[in-house]
Amino acid sequence: MTAPGALNSSVGTLFVVATPIGNLDDISARALRVLREVSLIAAEDTRHSARLMQHFGISTPLAACHEHNERDQGGRFLARLEAGEDVALISDAGTPLISDPGFHLVRQARAAGVPVVPVPGACALIAALSAAGLPSDRFVFEGFLPAKAAARRGRLALLKEESRTLIFYEAPHRILECIEDMEAAFGGDRQAVLARELTKTFETLKGLPLAELRAWVAADSNQQRGECVVLVEGWQAPEGDEALSAEALRVLDLLLAELPLKRAAAVAAEITGVRKNLLYQAALERRQGAD
Repeated sequence: MTAPGALNSSVGTLFVVATPIGNLDDISARALRVLREVSLIAAEDTRHSARLMQHFGISTPLAACHEHNERDQGGRFLARLEAGEDVALISDAGTPLISDPGFHLVRQARAAGVPVVPVPGACALIAALSAAGLPSDRFVFEGFLPAKAAARRGRLALLKEESRTLIFYEAPHRILECIEDMEAAFGGDRQAVLARELTKTFETLKGLPLAELRAWVAADSNQQRGECVVLVEGWQAPEGDEALSAEALRVLDLLLAELPLKRAAAVAAEITGVRKNLLYQAALERRQGAD
């Protein structure tokens, strides 16, 4: 196989190959050609990928490259690459490295001067975003939230005032409690979309305010199965008299503990850029509430 940019023709090329997330027709002709022509396929789960290779009549040898052995076994793939052999990296589904193994191998290959070439294709987060009907010009991918409730809620609290569309992956057995925590963190009126089992037989894309989405998922156990992507509309700054963000109020409260009311409002305005009279009014209300 001729590697792009083969300035160092003595080494092979590491191809990062996207595979289908469900519908096998989504694999590209280029991906099939690469998988047939490389010397070795580094696969997240060789048993899973063997079925995919069998379906397409690909006989290229497979070797495991997963989260538990990637750091230790990367050297053997690198040795093959440095010997002039081409290697393909695949995950169980979708694009490698996107909440899947492969980062360490790609970094090692680049550090060693081995060409790394993407072979693009299916990616669940992009597929979900393309059909969600939420703003797609700016978004942030958070991957999987922490499994433990306290850590998950802490992460969501940090994202409360993120203005970009938020995208998460979630395991089916945690999807309901995840949406419950999102409702608590972002408010029940925030628009969200559950994209489940994309490209598969029971594909579902359901868009509702978080409170309604939580109720819908709770009422139907079928929606608590399969691969899940959750998208949440970004935070929109309130207008008028409610335009104080949580951060501005936090700064104001810290200053009120140390300074007279008028001075606290003035300093908070300098720090946050919020109008002084708005902060002064908020300070008055907070002092009155404390009395």
